[in-house]
Amino acid sequence: MHRISSKTTFVYKRLFPIFWFGILLLVSLGGSVSGLKTGQFPPVPFFVIPAIMAVFGYLFDLVDEVWDAGDALVVRNRNQEERISLSDIINVSYTPLINPPRVTLSLRRSSIFGDKISFGAPVRFMPFSTSPVIDELIQRIDAARRRGR
Repeated sequence: MHRISSKTTFVYKRLFPIFWFGILLLVSLGGSVSGLKTGQFPPVPFFVIPAIMAVFGYLFDLVDEVWDAGDALVVRNRNQEERISLSDIINVSYTPLINPPRVTLSLRRSSIFGDKISFGAPVRFMPFSTSPVIDELIQRIDAARRRGR
């Protein structure tokens, strides 16, 4: 088996949220404290926008690891693991223009992780190009589906 998900997923899932929510908390508290001192509270968007950003940070739904096992993918998230046959993958969506590049697998049958599984693609030196690992995975999934008919 070889890993096809990014090795930096830990940073994005565990360390980045601490930094993200810390900054949002400091901004909100800073506005509140300055409002108490001056008697003029900041406008409502000053509090609404950080709240929306907090929700966005919370919805970061990447699984921890995805491993290629030949005819299947082994998906791990926290203490759970599931083997998903390549022929059970309906679609692969690849978004290279975000950090980390995001891969979303749509599944024929729901797994313990749901009917869509998202993971970070391996980080590349050329960030705006397609990933050869993901391109090869798409070709293999298509071949597995054709054999399954």
